[in-house]
Amino acid sequence: MLIKDWMATAVLTVDANTSVMRATRIMKENNIRRLPVLSQGRLTGVVTDRDLKEASPSSTSDMDIHEMYYLLSEMKIKDVMTDKCISLRQDDTLEKAALVMLKEKISGIMILDDEDNLVGLLSETDILRGFIHATGIQDGAHQYVIDMPDTRGSVTRVIDILRDYNARVISILTSFNDAPPGQKRVAIRITMDDDKLAEFEDAVSNLDHYTIVSHSKDELQNLPSKK
Repeated sequence: MLIKDWMATAVLTVDANTSVMRATRIMKENNIRRLPVLSQGRLTGVVTDRDLKEASPSSTSDMDIHEMYYLLSEMKIKDVMTDKCISLRQDDTLEKAALVMLKEKISGIMILDDEDNLVGLLSETDILRGFIHATGIQDGAHQYVIDMPDTRGSVTRVIDILRDYNARVISILTSFNDAPPGQKRVAIRITMDDDKLAEFEDAVSNLDHYTIVSHSKDELQNLPSKK
């Protein structure tokens, strides 16, 4: 999955000489947590809501309201922004972006094209949307988690069985850290007639060194909500 297919392309930006007061207003009015900062049309940094809060005078300070507003109107974004802005290219993968965000403990990445123009912003939410799409959970499919030999063609043997039962494979995810030595753990999400599930499970279990770890079908009708 490529970043350019999941990033937000309608990105609000501010110039480096924009006042802190104006940037604060933009972020509040648009309910956003970060603003890319441009200088002569080029990405030069990023300012977050945290940067702005730390730059603003405390409500417990001795300043009166007029002094506070004057200070914020005179203070420029270039004075409070983070100039070490982490960015990736639009043709980088979503998985690479997730790795960078986890490693750097950030919630958003600026996205550039090959000419270093800012073309998008990728957030944690965008990555989650991509992950959900890749897993196929929204299709209400069955998921089988199977431990199998870490050898060439081991997944193909399961796919061949699925083909025999006219199943549709939605997604296949493989991991090694949580599998027994010499094996890999494969999560396969499928759609199949319910009356064929038991036969499929028997066929897989009859393969040497194949173990069905779990079988589930997510209930998506009554998901938890803050409402």
